[in-house]
Amino acid sequence: MAQNYNLIIEMKKYIFSISITLLFIACGTTKTAVKETAIKQVKTVSYFANTITAAELKEALYTYASDEFQGRETGEPGQKIAVEYLKKHYMTLGIPSPLTEGDYFQEIPLVKTGVPVINLKINNQEFKEIEDYVSITEGENGLTTTDEVVYAGYGIETESFSSYNDINVKDKIVLIKAGEPKKDSIFILSGTKAASKWSTNQQYELKQEVAIAKGAKTILFYDPQIYPYVAKNLSSGGALNLKDDKKVDNLYYLFINTSLAKTINASIDTDSKARIIKTTFSFDYNSNTSDVNSENVVAYIRGSEKPDEIIVISAHLDHEGIINGKIYNGADDDGSGTVGVLEIAEAFKLAVDEGQTPKRSILFLHLTGEEKGLLGSRYYTDINPIFPLKNTVANLNIDMIGRSDPKRKSKTKNYVYLIGSDKLSTELHNISEEVNKNCCNIELDYTFNDENDSNRFYYRSDHYNFAKNNVPVIFYFNGTHDDYHKPTDTPDKIEYDLLENRARLVFNTAWELANRDERIIVDTPAAANE
Repeated sequence: MAQNYNLIIEMKKYIFSISITLLFIACGTTKTAVKETAIKQVKTVSYFANTITAAELKEALYTYASDEFQGRETGEPGQKIAVEYLKKHYMTLGIPSPLTEGDYFQEIPLVKTGVPVINLKINNQEFKEIEDYVSITEGENGLTTTDEVVYAGYGIETESFSSYNDINVKDKIVLIKAGEPKKDSIFILSGTKAASKWSTNQQYELKQEVAIAKGAKTILFYDPQIYPYVAKNLSSGGALNLKDDKKVDNLYYLFINTSLAKTINASIDTDSKARIIKTTFSFDYNSNTSDVNSENVVAYIRGSEKPDEIIVISAHLDHEGIINGKIYNGADDDGSGTVGVLEIAEAFKLAVDEGQTPKRSILFLHLTGEEKGLLGSRYYTDINPIFPLKNTVANLNIDMIGRSDPKRKSKTKNYVYLIGSDKLSTELHNISEEVNKNCCNIELDYTFNDENDSNRFYYRSDHYNFAKNNVPVIFYFNGTHDDYHKPTDTPDKIEYDLLENRARLVFNTAWELANRDERIIVDTPAAANE
């Protein structure tokens, strides 16, 4: 349907251009002017979108997800090869950087908290690093012993609710669990079935800040859902954090597994009553940290009429690297998104060269450290945005658009999961729907467009850091598959016709956002969603 629709549209435009041509001839216009006018009439948004092709996407991805790039792990040689490839691509296209001329890299200073040497005992029972707990902050070397642990339940502190009533945690070891209280399926903090920010990825930082403000020196965080992911990251070479993050001297922050948590509080899964628990706790810590440098890659097309208003099109450039001697190529995650952005950028540059520069500016943003905790996007939004977030109209984030979800019930393969389009701006959601009807006829699937979905995809890619800062977002996603985060995620398994159509959808949506007379508005600020 999309091809037939585009053909009809192009024929109409061609007929219109002939009419214009005859009119100019009748008026005595030169043949050169007539030819140029006819070309401009034909080369519309669909023309530029159709330059995004499966063949070019395939050629780029077979390079970007090759063994030469060594899995593109953040801060490692493969990631350096990747950023140089992206830089060269933009230089070849003639798309400049918004930074110093010729500098396409936004430097991201990181610190790697390697596996420290720790001896941890509870009631003389020894627990093991990685297997039972992981340390995610850099504390001072030293020995901590105590005969009590303060259990603070959910570790929440708001004007209407506190987990810390009648307990003192100053200089104490504090045990906190993930989530927030609810009764009869209603979350107490929100008064609805929707969870608040105290259940999102923000909770780890929020609850840490509360505990620190109250004087805690050691935090034990119990989240059985996230623990395997954190442990895997640390065991594969150390946890990465932004070097510019707030530091607290001699703070130990440990994620713990179920076994360790229940050794302190056997009923922790159902018990949220804050209290002092008598237990012998011994913790001998010796750090192992090092500095790591990484980069976001940025390229930029300046708008013709509203250059200070920015549309950000993003994808993460990193993947898992090499694990146990096997290269994790990350063709779908997120090689597909990366080459999609490159093709979208090329289509916009072609429009510029044809005299059709978008009204608003476009930032092509390739983000590092997504697999390590959305680090590149968090640095961009929270620490050093190249353009003020208040001037950022929207973020279109692409993370895995080259495959199909085998668990999806619908037989239609021409689909894409959309996440976040209606969270901040109803207008953005409506534009997205209308653009798709007019250009691509993709089935827009909102299965995971729910902050409370158990998969938590809304919080797991780089768009989230924009959304939490009140920038409207759309996250384009094909869902997971059997090769997700495995060395078998290779370019031969990509469905390039689907990748082509999805990339065209993003381009058309960005084109509409960039060329509208009025900027889209935020009608549901992030605070209202928490």
